Amino acid sequence: MIELGKYNDLEVVKALDFGVYLDGGMAGEILLPIRYVPNVTAIGDVLKVFIYRDSEDRLIATTETPLATVGEVARMRCKQLTNIGAFMDWGLMKDLLVPYSEQDLKAEEGRFYLTYVYLDQTTERIVGSFKLRKHLSKDETPPYAIGDEVDILIGTPSELGTTVVVENKYWGMVYLNETFRKLYHGDRLKGYVKTIREDNKIDISLQPLGFDNANTVAVERVLRALDRANGFLPLTDKTDAEKIYQAVQLSKKSFKKAIGSLYKERKITIEEGGIRVVA
Repeated sequence: MIELGKYNDLEVVKALDFGVYLDGGMAGEILLPIRYVPNVTAIGDVLKVFIYRDSEDRLIATTETPLATVGEVARMRCKQLTNIGAFMDWGLMKDLLVPYSEQDLKAEEGRFYLTYVYLDQTTERIVGSFKLRKHLSKDETPPYAIGDEVDILIGTPSELGTTVVVENKYWGMVYLNETFRKLYHGDRLKGYVKTIREDNKIDISLQPLGFDNANTVAVERVLRALDRANGFLPLTDKTDAEKIYQAVQLSKKSFKKAIGSLYKERKITIEEGGIRVVA
């Protein structure tokens, strides 16, 4: 069966001047336009394609990569407003419609919004929604253990911290007092499950749990970074936290503990402009 709004592996069954037709099983043959056909494609080849509907509501294939498939969330730019809703740039030739009924924020052209992609069961069309709370799971307990690594999508800031979407399915939060780097709306990062609350929302840490206590891990990261930088890093305990994270992927607190340990063990010297490995 064809999965609409997903990637499918389909066999080439016919080649014409304007493209190739793929075996869609019960859905019939599906056109992959010539602009998307890989070089040296032959009948019998199996291609990984994304299936959606064109402007005439026909099934169509593409080798382009959308920002999100059905069941996923991505940051998208509003390209156009019409009387039926907002059309979002999701990386394909045909834009994604977010109907007005799926907008909790009134869309404005040129602005970016976190957009959930889903298949409308009534029309069998792929559409988008800004109403993430409507589509993300609220009743299902997240199947994660404390400390598990998860994919997160950065949402909007609040007084408590920054909301995140966890694995395209659950709501999460990175609290302000644990945010040691700048978070940008729509960025995809790795996070770590800190707590699963009674309302099934997830508290997320940006670094592995117990990281500050596992000082040996931080020390190893600093030593590896020093090795890559020929023995000197222009970082001190006064360096901006964002620069420290970019250089060694540590919070400022963890970095200070690590260089303190290395200094006591006489493995580094601390200079005015940075740290240096002891020869």
